[in-house]
Amino acid sequence: MAAANLGGVERSEAEAIYEAGKECCVEFILELAQALEQLTVANARLGERVGKLEEQTRQSSRNSSKPPSQDPPATRQQRRAEARAKAKEMLRKAGGQPGHRGSGRKFAPEDQLDEIVDHYPDSCHGCGHEFGMQERVPSHRFGRHQVADLPPTSVILTEHRTHRLRCLRCAAKTTGVLPGEIGCSAFGPRLAAAIVSMTARNRISRRDMTELARELFGISLSVGALDAICQRAAVALVAPHEQLVRRGSARVARGQSGRDRLAHSRRGSHVVDRDDA
Repeated sequence: MAAANLGGVERSEAEAIYEAGKECCVEFILELAQALEQLTVANARLGERVGKLEEQTRQSSRNSSKPPSQDPPATRQQRRAEARAKAKEMLRKAGGQPGHRGSGRKFAPEDQLDEIVDHYPDSCHGCGHEFGMQERVPSHRFGRHQVADLPPTSVILTEHRTHRLRCLRCAAKTTGVLPGEIGCSAFGPRLAAAIVSMTARNRISRRDMTELARELFGISLSVGALDAICQRAAVALVAPHEQLVRRGSARVARGQSGRDRLAHSRRGSHVVDRDDA
């Protein structure tokens, strides 16, 4: 009997198979098992297909990359629910909602503070009594609010004066000479280092740097003067740069020689072991 016709077996046919003997019953049971296996596989495929179709129906332009034009038409009840949800969101206050765990800045310890300013209430909010100076005593539990700010930044302007002295012995006049690190520029090393760092490392243009120096340090710099500062810094950094390059090359060479010695020692031990064998 074909497996495709097993689903329509009547009682009389089943009795006929039973009376036909053991061999017919075994063959019939095997056909039933084969048909059941085929049905199980087909059912699994259909279930997987139904799951994919249901997932596609749940997707929209709001929860996937589908364009809004491919969204299924919403029912009247769905449109009302979306409008209520949007109105509820518009009524919600800005900022953290009730129950939301905050994630603000951590307070710096007291030993890292530069200044502590105490604030006391002027009067009682209950009866209006004005608090005197003797009543303003620090409490054990107080509110904390820390503010980080930059100190006022200004350029320290120093004038170097070279004086001329007359010798009492020969009556010759001699003028003082500026030190080499001062006489070569009108700008000090710290200001020059700040300018070079911002122009080289932070890639600020020369023209923007002149405006930034005026705004941050209160000093007027021309583009030519700023470029001269960068050129002097480049010349001064040639020797340290070459020294770092040589030091790095030496480390690479030492590392390479160390690997060569290790490889040579491994080859030697391999040769010794082979000879001993």
